[in-house]
Amino acid sequence: MAEWVEAGSKAPSFTLTADDGSKVKLGDLKGSIVVLYFYPKDDTPGCTKEACAFRDRQSELVKHGVKVLGVSPDDKDSHVKFKEKYKLNFPLLVDKDHKLAEKYGAWREKNMYGKVTMGIQRSTFLIDADGKVAKVWKRVQVDGHDAKVLEEVSKLKG
Repeated sequence: MAEWVEAGSKAPSFTLTADDGSKVKLGDLKGSIVVLYFYPKDDTPGCTKEACAFRDRQSELVKHGVKVLGVSPDDKDSHVKFKEKYKLNFPLLVDKDHKLAEKYGAWREKNMYGKVTMGIQRSTFLIDADGKVAKVWKRVQVDGHDAKVLEEVSKLKG
């Protein structure tokens, strides 16, 4: 099983397709703080709550120069529907083959009622303006997570 990317290490690079068809490259975001969050599935209760919390904090995050990127194994069409339904104001990236999730360690064994499967473990990586991982949340509890992320962003901006 893939190891987690830890705080202090260089963020693994990526180029993924966003919901609008554009390509998002981590390298192009150098100079910005990036909140890269992995979530299991579009339009499910926890994932919707998390996405809407980041949506509602967007103006505060932008003030700090933060770019929020949501990542799941859903396809582009699913992302488009999810984004439109909840008026999300940040890109959702397609990681169909979960290669990026594996690179970051977010693709993990999950045990649901004794049935073991592989899937996304809800997690967030805060990447500083130099491309280093500043903070990792490995088992995100949705409630209050947006506030914790904002708090860490403030520390980065110091």
